[in-house]
Amino acid sequence: GPRGRRWPRRTAPAGRTPAGRTGRPCPPPTPATSNQTTYSHPCPCPDPPAARPLPPAPAHPHSISKRDRLDTPRSPNAPRNVGFREQAAPVRRILGIALAVLLVGGVVAVIFLGGTGTSEGTATKTVRGVIGSEKSEFFRDPDVVRALAAKGYTVKTETSGSWAMDQLALKEYDFAFPSSSEPADEIAAKAGVKGAQSAKPFFSPLVVIARANAARVLADNGLARMNGKNTGTLLMEPFLKAAGEDRTWQQLPGSSAHTELTGTVFIKTSDPTTSNSGALFIGATSNVANNKTVVSDDAGIERTAPLLRKLISVQGSLEPSTDGPFRSFISGSGEPLVLAYEAQVAALLMQKQATGEAASMVVLYPDTTVNSPHTFVPLGEKAKDLGTLLATDKRLRELAVRHGFRPQEGTAEFSAATTQYAGYLNPELTGIRQVSAPTVKVLTALAGRAKGQGGTP
Repeated sequence: GPRGRRWPRRTAPAGRTPAGRTGRPCPPPTPATSNQTTYSHPCPCPDPPAARPLPPAPAHPHSISKRDRLDTPRSPNAPRNVGFREQAAPVRRILGIALAVLLVGGVVAVIFLGGTGTSEGTATKTVRGVIGSEKSEFFRDPDVVRALAAKGYTVKTETSGSWAMDQLALKEYDFAFPSSSEPADEIAAKAGVKGAQSAKPFFSPLVVIARANAARVLADNGLARMNGKNTGTLLMEPFLKAAGEDRTWQQLPGSSAHTELTGTVFIKTSDPTTSNSGALFIGATSNVANNKTVVSDDAGIERTAPLLRKLISVQGSLEPSTDGPFRSFISGSGEPLVLAYEAQVAALLMQKQATGEAASMVVLYPDTTVNSPHTFVPLGEKAKDLGTLLATDKRLRELAVRHGFRPQEGTAEFSAATTQYAGYLNPELTGIRQVSAPTVKVLTALAGRAKGQGGTP
């Protein structure tokens, strides 16, 4: 027939009408002579296609080249052949809608789940404070963080020795939280907030933690009294007498069986010029050495300074806070006698962390001690109510006990929480004489003399 427009390389099977044409069915095609196999269209149907070479059939339908596919026209009545570009836009729209739904669902889930832990409110006020190292675990506790957030606070803290806080740039903080009232007074004066409403949420007495062998040797020589396997009382007067005479462990009967007990008998403390525990130990020691009265004048300082100097100089280097010596002891290193806060020991026990040698430690309560109320000093308007909150909120008091602290007027709370650890602790502080600390001026002078500063070394 006459030459017409190009038709697809494929031809209709025998007996079929080509797509888009009318008329009778085409008969089977007949081969035409050529150097390449071609097919002619002999039927008289209208506008028959011209003969065209048919390439070899591809091995797979998808192996037809992109060019061949693009060259192949569609019949007007054939279903539209939708390509990738035409499909892409709807696919992108569908994916966009799906992602939007997922995003909204995630946000709703976060809001829902995030609100379940703070039913009383969410943190709206961020306050920054400087605290004694012994309270760092308390403020890091996730339960404490949540309890404070429920009351509208996010609290960020840094640690410092209590007696060094007044040397900091206090304007950068909203509160200071030293370990006793003496440095708190100095901080308030330095910050220009003297007379501000301070609070004393909790306190902790000083203790001496001892290796089991060391405690037994002290008890056998009249320097301590055992009240059970893991608790006892340090008898300050005879102990200080032995220290004043530079007594060694080897001079104490019964120590030869314990080769780790060598050298001068002493208690490892923190630096009394920077750390509250070290300063209060000096205060308690000076009371005993001053005929069991508070040192209040230069004469008392001169009378007690030589003994204080021995107690400190024999230790060598000193750490700025209580945390260092305590951690060394519970790790199995460190000295056989270490000064600590009862709170550090109680927290270790209640959190089930007293393992290894720490499990066999003996907690000796000095028979003379200085009360140590941790004192909250607000330095700015944002933190003015936080100290009172720590002292009065039921949940925060419970958490303070969990960290070993004694809430003010909370002996019953502390005793109830530590009943199973009575073998280590003395909840009622039975047999302990609590004395007042010297004034800040006198205590500062005593600490300086203990380190060889001022007077006659």
